[in-house]
Amino acid sequence: MSVARREALVRIGAALAAGAGIGGARAATGTATAFAFETPEGGPMPLSAFAGRPMLIVNTATACGFAGQLNGLQALWTRFEDRGLAVIGVPSPDFGNQEPLDGPAIAEAARRNHGVTFPLTAKTRVKMPRAHPFYAWAAEQKPAETPRWNFHKYLVARDGSLAAAFGTSVEPADPRVIAAVAAELGKA
Repeated sequence: MSVARREALVRIGAALAAGAGIGGARAATGTATAFAFETPEGGPMPLSAFAGRPMLIVNTATACGFAGQLNGLQALWTRFEDRGLAVIGVPSPDFGNQEPLDGPAIAEAARRNHGVTFPLTAKTRVKMPRAHPFYAWAAEQKPAETPRWNFHKYLVARDGSLAAAFGTSVEPADPRVIAAVAAELGKA
């Protein structure tokens, strides 16, 4: 199945699951758990599987100069997974096509080069106007804090709302990220 066809099917499925139209537009009152991504192998990855857990959703690219942040994301995952944090990498070709790989090759490169064991989605568009419905929803929630490059981070609260956003230059080990993650983990 082609990448374009996969992306189209994921968008349609996520839009239908979220009660939105085919275009992916949603009411600002929805939650992140209404969306689904596709796995690198082609199956669904519904965010509802992570309901009740804080999620750090990051658009990644294995050939980006910031790819070293994959190590930091892995360290964050290792540190906080037992407390409930879900880290989800969303490989994207949107910024300089710095994700040249497809399918399982992306996950393999991230594992081999950066030790990544947290979940990765299939290659996904994150930049408007062709953004995946999750990213369109996040742009509605925080319009001034949309991805401008690879490794933009969205922190989703336990209740599925968008708690925070961190730009590319904010490393996963940055005290602001750690504090925001710890605060979300501390909420019942």
